[in-house]
Amino acid sequence: MKVFNLACEHDHRFEGWFGSAEDYEGQLSRGLVGCPVCDSRAIRKLLAAPRLNLSGAAEPRASESAGAAAPADPRTDAQALQTMFMKMARALVANTEDVGTRFAEEARRIHHQEAPARGIRGVASPEETRELADEGIEVFSFPLPAALKEPLQ
Repeated sequence: MKVFNLACEHDHRFEGWFGSAEDYEGQLSRGLVGCPVCDSRAIRKLLAAPRLNLSGAAEPRASESAGAAAPADPRTDAQALQTMFMKMARALVANTEDVGTRFAEEARRIHHQEAPARGIRGVASPEETRELADEGIEVFSFPLPAALKEPLQ
């Protein structure tokens, strides 16, 4: 099994697991490897240090590991930000009802207490969004990654 660190053209980083390096190349050439965040097919392999599984190897002593660098600040770490974004997107999908193109209509019904209060998500045009804001109905845009439109594994 080969595990590669991959990135798309937008620098979204993720892992890909393949049977072999040839399997990766074949899937890449057939357009089967896609970014789980934006579904881009422009994928590149990143440099990675090999991981050696040395059974029975001793753990480093505290004095040896004390000189290790502090972990990166998550506010500046792109991978940490991507992870947080995906967690937020999953929580949004799990805790809201998809009303599709009826979003503006349903938001008004909820606002005027003609429908039960609940979290909804859907699609609204820029004009519909402006009209909702003018009526005092707060909405926000949150682009859902393509990976969340399919069943999660």
